[in-house]
Amino acid sequence: MASVDLAVALVLCLCCLLLLSLWKQSSGKGKLPPGPTPLPILGNILQLYVKDISKSLTNLSKVYGPVFTLYFGMKPTVVLHGYEVVKEAMIDLGEEFSRRGSYPVIQRATKGYGIAFSNGKIWKETRRFSLMTLRNFGMGKRSIEDRVQEEARCLVEELRKTNGSPCDPTFILGCAPCNVICSIIFRNHFDYKDQIFLDLMERLNENIRILGSPWLQLCSFFPALLDYIPGKHKKFFENFACLKSYVLEKTREHQASLDINDPQDFIDCFLIKMEQEKHNQELEYTVENLANTVLDLFAAGTETMSTTLRYGLLLLLKHPEVMAKVQKEIDRVIGRHRIPCMQDRSHMPYTDAVIHEIQRYIDLVPTNLPHAVTRDITFRNYFIPKNFFLSD
Repeated sequence: MASVDLAVALVLCLCCLLLLSLWKQSSGKGKLPPGPTPLPILGNILQLYVKDISKSLTNLSKVYGPVFTLYFGMKPTVVLHGYEVVKEAMIDLGEEFSRRGSYPVIQRATKGYGIAFSNGKIWKETRRFSLMTLRNFGMGKRSIEDRVQEEARCLVEELRKTNGSPCDPTFILGCAPCNVICSIIFRNHFDYKDQIFLDLMERLNENIRILGSPWLQLCSFFPALLDYIPGKHKKFFENFACLKSYVLEKTREHQASLDINDPQDFIDCFLIKMEQEKHNQELEYTVENLANTVLDLFAAGTETMSTTLRYGLLLLLKHPEVMAKVQKEIDRVIGRHRIPCMQDRSHMPYTDAVIHEIQRYIDLVPTNLPHAVTRDITFRNYFIPKNFFLSD
């Protein structure tokens, strides 16, 4: 009997917590957007298909409109769905929606440094420096275009080794963009069979798979799981530590050979900036920030490009009539005896359009990265408080 009373008391407490949460949501300066009624503790998790959250969000938007509220566990999140509403928030009101939302597993690994998941001054200064440095390398002695062309030759040679037999090009298509990023960051060009390179690629690919797993989605909803329950997040932290260790090793090598008058890559430029700003306590030019920034560039540049190339090939195989038109334009403008360059783009409108359509069609990052608002804001007649999480 006592156990039954305890269970009833627990259910009542949970209901009270839910009612309190809903009351707080609708009180104060305004109200959050509508959404499905959350369950105590679980929120709306049972109403989402965790293996395809983007499809679940599309279905919910048909019921609640392009702006609605979901509870991931006990954490309410405003969802923006569709081109128009995302453009209005992220472009027209870009400053107000510029804060990065919470992603517990990555924030624990990066400690708030880097580009992708930092905020405030760290984010603004690191982003500004990184864009400027990458732009400079694009216009320097050996441009990014040169590096891409060199890697394209290596990629074609690797594909030729298959002798036209059926193969899975996933790994090779991942190596090519990864090598371009490595050449800009580390001044390294790896052979595709280099064991260090293979280990870096494997750990990076495994972490990408882990981040997309239902388990990591669950850990994002309930961060306490990271501390008390074993799971894939442990392997993520292990891989991240190994990748970071490699970056720190390369950083030490760069420090030993650094010529401040002739920086050769991204790490050199960052180390020079560290020395220039060493007395400025407000700017985070530290080895810790350098390591996490390099890993952000390494992961984002590699994964997005390799996925785009892979799905691009699949789509062209599915639509041979489109592939034939692209090949005809390539033969007319470039021919078969030289490598493409950026100047060719303006003379190849059909191929350019196909590439953009591939990027649109594949929905590369369907739920984007989480955002938060930098101040209290009224958006489409709904009140969103400062630091409130958003998904788009």
